Amino acid sequence: MIKLILTFFSILPLRFNHLIGSTIGYFLYFTNSKSKRVVSKNIELCFPSLNQKEQKNLIKKTLIETGKGLSESGFIWFNSFKSNAKSITKTIGMEHLKSENPVILLVPHFGCWEITGRVLSLTTPVVFLYKPLRSKKQEACLISKRQQGELSMATADKKGVIKLQRALSKKDLIGILPDQDPGEEGGILAPFFNHDASTMTLLAKLARKNNAKVVMTWAERLEKGKGYRLNLKPINVLSDSGDLLEDVSLMNQAIETLVKTKPEQYLWNYKRFKSVISY
Repeated sequence: MIKLILTFFSILPLRFNHLIGSTIGYFLYFTNSKSKRVVSKNIELCFPSLNQKEQKNLIKKTLIETGKGLSESGFIWFNSFKSNAKSITKTIGMEHLKSENPVILLVPHFGCWEITGRVLSLTTPVVFLYKPLRSKKQEACLISKRQQGELSMATADKKGVIKLQRALSKKDLIGILPDQDPGEEGGILAPFFNHDASTMTLLAKLARKNNAKVVMTWAERLEKGKGYRLNLKPINVLSDSGDLLEDVSLMNQAIETLVKTKPEQYLWNYKRFKSVISY
């Protein structure tokens, strides 16, 4: 059933795809959905300076973007990489991938993060870290859509980390989405929007070990289904002190700065602070 729905979304022009996604977002907003409750809690925590009306407006805009993210999944996964690339209206910063040092793509859950690796892999090999799904059937389907051509996936475990390290040694690109709770192992509490959040340490560790260049990469979702703007921007995640907490805090700060540019396009329906608060 899920595959059928995603296939339907894949054949729709992006404008109509996002129109339906917006409708899903409105439904999530006007009902007492789980997504609305989580988004509301996160917005309340991270944007306390907004008054009640402003927070409600941001919650609604966020859920609309959440709906678009759901509908566009079919559009991205069930179309070819070359077809995906046609939706990129402009790319800024490709020159930053040229480096004598290994390059790590820091890809926050912002905009259409799924399209980033697919498009970049058309010109260079990329290995992306991901967390496997519990359902083996869904996992097999997802891998078949994600792992194609020069894009390969590495599981978020010891085996996957070895795969990432090998890719860096060959100076292939690796991509990591470091802004989700990594669980008890592999994480450290670091500030994010002035609240502690369990944050992945792997990216910072790999960057320091390999003297790697870190390039923040995101695809901003344009209005009215006009496509995406792909951005690549070098950032510093390595502190002068060499302290891991300071490294991870720098990483979170960079992500926070990006999120503030268009906060509604961030994944606020994820329980980002679940290690320290109750949702």
